Amino acid sequence: MRILIISDIHANLAAFESVLADAKGDWDYVWCLGDVVGYGPDPNECCELLKTLPHLCLAGNHDWAALGRLDIRTFNADARKVVLWTQEALKPENIAYLDALPTTFVLGQYTLAHGSPREPVWEYILDPIIAALNFPHFETPYCFVGHTHTPVIYKLMSERGDTDAQAPVYRQPAQLNGHRLIVNPGSVGQPRDSNPDAAYAMLDVETNVLEYRRVPYPIHVTQEKMRRADMPERLIARLEHGW
Repeated sequence: MRILIISDIHANLAAFESVLADAKGDWDYVWCLGDVVGYGPDPNECCELLKTLPHLCLAGNHDWAALGRLDIRTFNADARKVVLWTQEALKPENIAYLDALPTTFVLGQYTLAHGSPREPVWEYILDPIIAALNFPHFETPYCFVGHTHTPVIYKLMSERGDTDAQAPVYRQPAQLNGHRLIVNPGSVGQPRDSNPDAAYAMLDVETNVLEYRRVPYPIHVTQEKMRRADMPERLIARLEHGW
């Protein structure tokens, strides 16, 4: 079975559609690692498109914020503004969809979380030290996370907890074996690794072969929608720079 792995769509329909077009239907199922909404102008459209696909989806911190489950005073001012806009924009059926999302999932050899296995909704795995502290919190060989918007693989190198960070190589399928891994596919809708192209991954669960991918999308389409919604200019500008 081939899995399309996506995360952090962030209400960016143009990016989401570009990922689906690039994947060309060469998959059987979708794993979405959370943050369907937040930051972007298309929360309903992204929820509705995701619901048409065979998929499972986890709750992210922006999904919870849109539901009023988090104290948004912990968000920066720009993010808070869009959370409030999203709360007003979401249709009841999409609120119900987000409200029903689980925080973790375990499927065979794979654990799924938005932030981390230790703190699924909120913790950022930003470096090998944080990754090392999270390996004891899942039992499967592999864990997929999102949240940081940065594609990376953390590899457990020893029983002492030594952990290495590896940047992905795109469009080159790689075998997952020999080490426990924490894998981040990057963000569909708001990349933060100085590359504005939408990020995603493909996984063959029977052979444990993973392929990272990037695809450009019409950023100006999303930016224009954000301007019409009077969203913060910093959030609009960052899409074209990937930060």
